[in-house]
Amino acid sequence: MLENNDDETWELRLYVAGQTPKSVLALANLKKHCEQHLKGRYKLEVIDLLETPQLAEGDQILAIPTLVRKVPEPIRKIIGDLSNEERVLVGLDVRPVASK
Repeated sequence: MLENNDDETWELRLYVAGQTPKSVLALANLKKHCEQHLKGRYKLEVIDLLETPQLAEGDQILAIPTLVRKVPEPIRKIIGDLSNEERVLVGLDVRPVASK
């Protein structure tokens, strides 16, 4: 039987800088992808670097918006507005939910 972490809670952090169009789009896209593929199994923390710039150093954030997958390990990062669903799923290593 294959090991599968379907019951694990994914911890995601989205780093943004204010309410720029790209940041707002990244958050909307991320919520859509999470609700479709990780529904009920994720925690999302949005960090606005205009309010707390010191938090960028901990995750080595060089560009924004950046999505960081903290759990499950290993840590993974995706930069951009997250509009390409396939790229986001591959980047996070999420298996897509089959369409019904």
